[in-house]
Amino acid sequence: MASYAPPIADYRFLLERVLGFEQAMSELGRDVDVELAAAVLEEAGRLCADRLHPLNREGDEHGCRLVDGAVETPPGFAVAYRDFAAAGWPALSADPEHGGQGLPLIVQLWTDEMLSATNLSFGLCPSLTRGACEALAAHASAELKARWLSPLVRGEWTGAMALTESAAGSDLSLLTTRAEPRGDGSYRVSGSKIFISSGDHDYGGNIVHLVLARLANAPSGVKGISLFLVPKFLPDAAGDFCLRNAMSVGALEKKMGMHAQPTCLMNYDGATGWLIGQPHRGLAAMFTMMNTERLMCGVQGLGVAGGAYQQALAYARDRRQGRGAAGASAPVAIIEHADVRRMLLSIRSFVEGARALVGWCALQVDRARHHPDPAERVRADHVAALLTPVIKAGFTDMGFESAVAAQQIFGGHGYIREWGMEQYVRDVRIAQIYEGTNGIQALDLVTRKLSLEDGAVVSTFFAALESELSAAAGSYVGDRTLAALGLLRGVTAQVRAAPPEIAGAVAADYLRLFALVLLGWMWSRIAAGAASEPAFAAKLGVADFFARRILPQAEGLAGGISAAIEGGGMLPAGDF
Repeated sequence: MASYAPPIADYRFLLERVLGFEQAMSELGRDVDVELAAAVLEEAGRLCADRLHPLNREGDEHGCRLVDGAVETPPGFAVAYRDFAAAGWPALSADPEHGGQGLPLIVQLWTDEMLSATNLSFGLCPSLTRGACEALAAHASAELKARWLSPLVRGEWTGAMALTESAAGSDLSLLTTRAEPRGDGSYRVSGSKIFISSGDHDYGGNIVHLVLARLANAPSGVKGISLFLVPKFLPDAAGDFCLRNAMSVGALEKKMGMHAQPTCLMNYDGATGWLIGQPHRGLAAMFTMMNTERLMCGVQGLGVAGGAYQQALAYARDRRQGRGAAGASAPVAIIEHADVRRMLLSIRSFVEGARALVGWCALQVDRARHHPDPAERVRADHVAALLTPVIKAGFTDMGFESAVAAQQIFGGHGYIREWGMEQYVRDVRIAQIYEGTNGIQALDLVTRKLSLEDGAVVSTFFAALESELSAAAGSYVGDRTLAALGLLRGVTAQVRAAPPEIAGAVAADYLRLFALVLLGWMWSRIAAGAASEPAFAAKLGVADFFARRILPQAEGLAGGISAAIEGGGMLPAGDF
C-alpha cells in the first residue's frame, strides 16, 4: 500500500481562508492561533502515518483473540496505545480541570480524521473513552468524578459503552439488565450485553464500562433506564485498582471488518457498579456520550474516504492500461481515463467538503461550551444538534460509497485482499450501523431536530445560509447551492407537515438532500478562499465538479420527497 500523507496543507487552508479560526478563538477568549493548531495536527499526522498506518493491514489479518477469558489485540497495538496515551493524545480537547489540554475540538476531530484514515480499529478506543469522559463530566457525582475521571482523560484507563442486548438494539426499552442496590452506595449489575467495542483488551489499566440497566422499581420503557459505572477492576483497601470485578468476556464477535478492534459479548454477573446521575434518567446521560460518538462516526466516514482516496490516486497515477481518448501509442496511466477521474473527483469533492463542515461544526460545539453570551451558547448548541444526525448518517453513507469507488479504481486488484482496498470497504461499513443506524438518524432529524424551538432553529439556520450564499452571488457553486437550498426549504415544510408514517418514509432522502446542501455551502466557501491563490487553483475545479455533477442530485431527491408526500408510494407491511 502507498504511504499516508497527512492533509496538513488543507487543514491550514481551511483554518486561514474558510473557517475564520482565529476570529472564532478570539470570540471565545482562547489563545490558540493557526500556527499552534497546525503544529499539533502535524505531529498527529506524523504519528498516524509513521506508527499507526503500518499496523493497519497486519491488525486486520491477525485480528483480536480471546485467550483464557482475556482479549489479546494484534501485535503492536497495545504498545502503540500505551505510547499514544503517554504522549498525551487522549487528552487533546479535554477540560484542563480533569487533566486535559483544552485544545479546540476542531483539532481533536481532525486528528480523529487522520486516525480513521490510517487505522480505524485503533482510533475507536480513544474515541469511546472521550465520550465516556464527557458523560461522566456532565452527569456523575463529584465523588465519582474525583475517583474515575482523570485517569480516563489521560488515557491511562479506557472507556466502553454497554447498551445493546440481543433483544434490545435500536429499541432500548426492551433491555433486561438489572441493577440492585447493595446498601453501601454501590449496585449489583447483572445481565449480558452484545457488540461492546473495547469491552476488553490488553492496552493496560482499567476499563470503565458505562452500562444501561433497570432498577427494581423502574417504570417501564425508556423512562425506566439508569446508567451505571462498572469497572473491570475495583480498588482494594489500599486504593489500588487490582480486584477483578464480576464481569467477563463471553465471546468476541466475528465481524465483517474492524478485526483489530475487540467487539465483545460482555457478561455482568453481579458486578459492582455506581449510579451515574439520577435513577431512571440513564438514557439522557448516555446520550451525552452517544452524541459525541455520532459526530465521530461522521468523522470516521470522512477519514476512511480520505485514506482510500490517497491509495486510489497513487494507483491511478501508476497503473497503465489502455491508450486513452487521444489514442496514444503506449498504455497510459489510468488517471488519463475520464471515468477514473470522475471517480476520484467524486471522492475528493466529498472528502474536502466534509472536512470543512466537520471543522465548522466543531467550532459550533466550542461556541456552545465556551462563548461568553448565554444566548449564543444556546444557538450554537441547537445548530450542532441539528447537524449531528446529518453528519453521522450523511458522511458515513458517503464515506462507504467513497471507499467502494476507491476500490473500483483498482479494478480486479481492489477485490484482492493483499492490495488492502477491500479492508476500507469492510471497516467503514459499521459506521452506518452503530451509534444509532442511519435510518434512526434520519428519523431523529425529521421528528426531533426539525422541531427544535418549534422549527425556529432550522428556519434560522436556513436563513443564515441564504444570506451568506446570496452575498456571494456570481459563484457557480454558490448559486447552485442557493437553488438547492430553496428545494430543501420547500420540502422541509412538507416533511414537517406530513403524517409520521410518510415523514419516516422520506427521512433518508431528506437527510441526504440536507447533507448535499451543507457540502455545497462549504464548497462555496472553499471556492471563495481559493479564488485569489494560484496554489489552490485545483480546488476551483473540484468545486465546479461538485456543483455540476453531485449537487444536481438535490433536484431528484426533492422531487421524490414531494411526490411521496403527495401520493405515498409505499406498500403496507402486509403486502410484502
